[in-house]
Amino acid sequence: MSILTNYLYLVRHGEQQDAEHGLADGPLSPRGQRQAALIADRLSGVPLNHVWHSPLQRAADTARIVAERMPAITVEPSSLLFDCVPTGMTPETPAIYEPFFGSITEAEIEAGTAQMADAVSEFLVRSADEAHDLVITHNFVIAWFVREVLGAPQWRWMTLNQAHCGLTVLAQRPGRPWSLLTHNDLAHLPFELRTGLPEVLPV
Repeated sequence: MSILTNYLYLVRHGEQQDAEHGLADGPLSPRGQRQAALIADRLSGVPLNHVWHSPLQRAADTARIVAERMPAITVEPSSLLFDCVPTGMTPETPAIYEPFFGSITEAEIEAGTAQMADAVSEFLVRSADEAHDLVITHNFVIAWFVREVLGAPQWRWMTLNQAHCGLTVLAQRPGRPWSLLTHNDLAHLPFELRTGLPEVLPV
């Protein structure tokens, strides 16, 4: 008897063009396009059931490149996958992170918290059949999913970082909780395409 496992593949979008200039959104850079093509090749043998992506252009462009190389799949945008800030400062959050929240409004934090609660309810659910679902989204969103699966304190999403087109895989077997199979796997990317991680990781 086969075990019907659910798999959720989480991919951060490729590198954005001119992101260093402070643009909120935009198309992929040439390097980002190469990253997207390589993650598509990496996942080409996976029998994907669904592919969702953030509506922001950098994620939509990544999904389009994946779909071009995997023509049997259909990609769908989801507003639950927008870039967001999942929480504000909590009593447990180390003070070193406080400056990060200086330019973020309470309304933005409330919206991010509600969005991620809905996203967890939508994507971390058990399917009766074996499922292979791909989500192309943003660094903070993936960090929240990983934190949720690990049962870590809320502020720990700030310590989980994903490179552009890094691969994180979550899985759930019947009767068991979701588990983290791999986090930020970059085996499909040559060294010069491993971008998006902070030069100094948060402590």
